[in-house]
Amino acid sequence: MADDLAAVVMAGGLGTRMKSATPKHLHPLLGRRMVDWVIRAAQDAGVRRVVVVASPETAALFDGLEVAVQQTPLGTGDAVQSARAALEGATGDVLVLNGDVPALTADLVRALVETHRSAGAAGTVLSFEPADARAYARIVRDADGRLARIVEAADASVVELALKEVNSGIYVFRAERLWTALERLEPHNAQGELYLTDTLGLLVVDGNPVAVHTAPVAWEVEGINTRVELAAVTAALRDRINEAHMLAGVTIVDPASTWIDDGVEIAPDTTIHPFTVLRGSTKIAAGAEVGPHVVAIDAEIGPGVTVGPFAYLRAGTVLGAGAKAGTFVELKKARIGARTKVPHLSYIGDAEIGEDTNIAAGNITANFPHERGKPKGTTRIGSNVRTGVDNTFDAPVSIGDDAWIAPGAVITDDVAPGSLAGFAPRQETREGWVYENHGKPDDAD
Repeated sequence: MADDLAAVVMAGGLGTRMKSATPKHLHPLLGRRMVDWVIRAAQDAGVRRVVVVASPETAALFDGLEVAVQQTPLGTGDAVQSARAALEGATGDVLVLNGDVPALTADLVRALVETHRSAGAAGTVLSFEPADARAYARIVRDADGRLARIVEAADASVVELALKEVNSGIYVFRAERLWTALERLEPHNAQGELYLTDTLGLLVVDGNPVAVHTAPVAWEVEGINTRVELAAVTAALRDRINEAHMLAGVTIVDPASTWIDDGVEIAPDTTIHPFTVLRGSTKIAAGAEVGPHVVAIDAEIGPGVTVGPFAYLRAGTVLGAGAKAGTFVELKKARIGARTKVPHLSYIGDAEIGEDTNIAAGNITANFPHERGKPKGTTRIGSNVRTGVDNTFDAPVSIGDDAWIAPGAVITDDVAPGSLAGFAPRQETREGWVYENHGKPDDAD
């Protein structure tokens, strides 16, 4: 399939119904932009040549891909015409995909192309049957099951409106038939827009066979136009991702409350508790237990690690085997050694901590200097260190192996291995001071 099939992904529109300054196709969805899901579906189906049709404002946002610029958004026909120069000389078939259909699968792309080729068609349309056909264009077939015409809902008769099969806006064409049909398109409105749908009608009029392939799952091919639709498809893709992890051996206690980006890697025999969000390139090794109420972004969680509840792992966090990041702990660019514990109520950022160390409650690495332009400092804590409660480490600072830190201490200087450091001022009690200066609560004024 790969050598004689190219794909055009239409992603030049603004998506005004999203009511967003961000173009519709670039909205994030479980770790990828909306259009990236469509591009990957084509690539996973074996399409090696993918041309993205983008606006002048977004053309630079598709690294590593061929991009055709649609200078003015003049309809889907004009969008595909914009890609013609990029595909000059290409033979075989051209797959035309909408950039707002993130649930499209590689299996469905392959099935569409197979139907197209088996039928010897000049063009093939992907149809589906939604629960509510609404304003979708209706598919009208001939007696042989091939496409007779596509009727816009506004122009359909009562009989045609009763048809349940509608147009998805996804097609595959024989390349030479597509380009000649595009040359014959004429605008049907004052804006001068050209509609790709009209090419199919031209092919039928010319006596070319046009096939129809029906998607078995409607929501996988419905385009996204509003944030309501975006949320619905995102939830469905979340379920798809979670199911794949569970079938691969991961325990997800409550899939409905667990959000996992597409790029996250989770080993078997890991347990993910409710209300956990795993984002970016996060990796979790076997035997780890994460959650509930954990957010991990671009973090690496080693084997047998415990995270949470109520923990936040920011980018650059690495937890070694058997380590722990406990309740109300935030880690950022922190490497935590094997079996080291950060159990509760601590912020550890820009830090390196060795093995078998215990970080007591309320520890803070103060890594941001007050001096303007000065870089953040790094806190280095060795192996088998015992910190005290309410310690602050004024970075850059290093704590040697086997050291102990006294409670309440602010550590500003390096601590040698095997040392005891800290010793904040001892408690001073002034007996009766409150009563003497403010009276007892029951004293009358």
